[in-house]
Amino acid sequence: MPAPSSVAAAEQTSRDKILDAAEGLFAKRGYAAIGLRELAEVVGLGKSSLFHHFRTKAQLYAAVTARILVRIEARLVRSLAAGGDPLVRLERWLDDLVDLLAENPTYARVLLRSLFEDDDLPGDLPEEIEGRRAIGDMMAAVGGLLREGMGAGLFRAVHVNHFLLTLVGVTVFPFASGEFGAEVLGKDLFDPTEVRRRKREVRALLRSGLVARASR
Repeated sequence: MPAPSSVAAAEQTSRDKILDAAEGLFAKRGYAAIGLRELAEVVGLGKSSLFHHFRTKAQLYAAVTARILVRIEARLVRSLAAGGDPLVRLERWLDDLVDLLAENPTYARVLLRSLFEDDDLPGDLPEEIEGRRAIGDMMAAVGGLLREGMGAGLFRAVHVNHFLLTLVGVTVFPFASGEFGAEVLGKDLFDPTEVRRRKREVRALLRSGLVARASR
């Protein structure tokens, strides 16, 4: 009989395989276009095995989104913990976020889709609650960083929530823009040279739009 730890590891492996496959499909075609039967075939599982892990497509979609958000949150926590003044921490975090989105091309597309596909979700799934918690904690952490910088005279006065939306736009949207973004750039969005350029552009926007003149 397998040891409990072996069973748990196998369960987690199966669950992760399902989430990985679902993430790719949802990123490419969206929530409505994906059926659980197709997903089970892609993963190589029977539909009953899929239902063992996720009772509904809504739960699976929420789990995919929550996993991405929790991973982004973990990167934020590590980035902010490395220290430095508010500008150093904010720039480091944005660099880390750009790198994370570039390393995982499905992340930004799933997150962007989830903004207008969440009407299909019930709203009270544990995975949805976990995703909202991760978003709330990240917004609170970065918002606190902005307020700290303003309090120290390092940042100009900004409306924190509006500025948070701006940061999401300049980091997440480009990597979710697909063919449109590639046409605008004339290059692959995920090309390492373009990723480095994106980080420089974000830093330049940050310094020109947020940093107080006396601090430049």
